[in-house]
Amino acid sequence: MLVGTLGPRSLAAGVFTSAIGTGLDRPSEYGPGFRGFGQRYGMRLTGIATSNVMEASVGALWGEDPRYFREPEKSFGGRVGSVVKQTFLTRRRDGNFEPAYARFIAVPGNNFISNLWRADSEADSYHAGIRTLEGFGGVTAGNAFSEFWPDIERKVFHHGSN
Repeated sequence: MLVGTLGPRSLAAGVFTSAIGTGLDRPSEYGPGFRGFGQRYGMRLTGIATSNVMEASVGALWGEDPRYFREPEKSFGGRVGSVVKQTFLTRRRDGNFEPAYARFIAVPGNNFISNLWRADSEADSYHAGIRTLEGFGGVTAGNAFSEFWPDIERKVFHHGSN
């Protein structure tokens, strides 16, 4: 949970998404420049932290393990399928994959709860719905990074065997 919130991948993604939001000046209440960037970055970080705490807490009660499990032995298509599958399914204590109920609660729950402290222009159901879709997109992107980055790193930087 801590790495998912404060790890290098999450922090770097926050820089990227906050820079885009600053460039587009969305939400406009934060304004342009470094201050606006900082507010966007902080808002994203609070959202990620809230979602991760919710998912980990509820998931622990239900025996869910939200971590991504690589499957490098599969074909490329099989690995892409695993990336998508593990966005919506999670491993249980018995090793089987079941629906990721805690994630289905945490991602939209966080995005609707955060309407309480968001800028007025994005503190509504429509924007919470968009953020929810983006949240599941972020889980998918994180899974893809976890699945494929070790292979890319090994081939590009020649670490380990080829």
